[in-house]
Amino acid sequence: MNQRLAKLRQKLAKAELDALVVSQPEDRRYLSGFTGSAGLLLISQNKAVLATDFRYVEQSKQQAPDFELFKTEGDLGQWFPDAAGGLGAKVWGYESQHLTVAEFQALKGAMRRMSANGRPRLVATREMVEPLREVKEPAELALVARASEITSRTLDEVAAILEPGMSEAAAAWEIERRFHEKGAQGLAFETIVAAGANAALPHHLPSDRPLGRGETIVVDLGAKLGGYCCDMTRTLCLGKPDDKVRRVYDTVFGAQLTALNTVAVGMTGAEADALARSFIEKAGYGEAFGHSLGHGVGLAIHELPRLSHVSQDVLEEGMVFTIEPGIYLAGWGGVRIEDTVVLEKGGARSLTTAKKGLD
Repeated sequence: MNQRLAKLRQKLAKAELDALVVSQPEDRRYLSGFTGSAGLLLISQNKAVLATDFRYVEQSKQQAPDFELFKTEGDLGQWFPDAAGGLGAKVWGYESQHLTVAEFQALKGAMRRMSANGRPRLVATREMVEPLREVKEPAELALVARASEITSRTLDEVAAILEPGMSEAAAAWEIERRFHEKGAQGLAFETIVAAGANAALPHHLPSDRPLGRGETIVVDLGAKLGGYCCDMTRTLCLGKPDDKVRRVYDTVFGAQLTALNTVAVGMTGAEADALARSFIEKAGYGEAFGHSLGHGVGLAIHELPRLSHVSQDVLEEGMVFTIEPGIYLAGWGGVRIEDTVVLEKGGARSLTTAKKGLD
């Protein structure tokens, strides 16, 4: 934690900020170890305060022993001046991508009440902490790898018991039950099981629709362990797939293999995205691949780096992200194949290992 705080303080100095209010839960956990659902971190060059309410006082002592604890009472505008007074900061950054309008207004009111020696100034920041989370430390990578193992084993087990007539919702429950039986903390996100025409909806939620023979079934799942996520998708088919199913599947599979085997340290997110996108475009399905190739995975299911056609994020050794091309055809269905990978020795290594293919 001290090394993480040191890196953040370097960024604060470069941005000419005296202190930062950290409100995003994943950033808060990354910097302090605190897993409670409510609280703020107040971080300056020489102090680190965790402000939280009575429910989390003992928890914060255990999880964030290097932080000074401030017990909050009332709303943000009431307690913030006392919590922040000892930091001596005049220029405060805040996480603009997370703080609500109501919280921002309360923070502004608190600043007005702290103006005895000159009113402190608020400065909006974006992605001040999240870039620090991009390259995973060994302990972080171990948790993602374990979550990926649980996810992969679960999908292989469930794929073997799926049968025509089973509902999407029943299939999702089989996945979620097995996650818990295998020791997962819970779900990294709501499980997606999308059959037939529903598979054309990238984020379809399971319904009572029965699985049918010969149609595509997109299954997107991810276990969570120790706060760290996994994200994996496989497209299945019960019974014999027809020529169109095979053609679309083979196109997506080829695009994914191209990206997996070619993505490299030093590429931008846009360059990585183009590896799979050009493959799909050459096959005539370019307009049916409407989302990005991938995204970072860690404490949050979607985090940096971004692998999209406009991303200038540079890929580095130790980053963990997804590679997930897809084709979606309204009224027919869709295919997506996704793995969580880590960049090692210049290239990608898949952490998710469930079986691929239609046979």
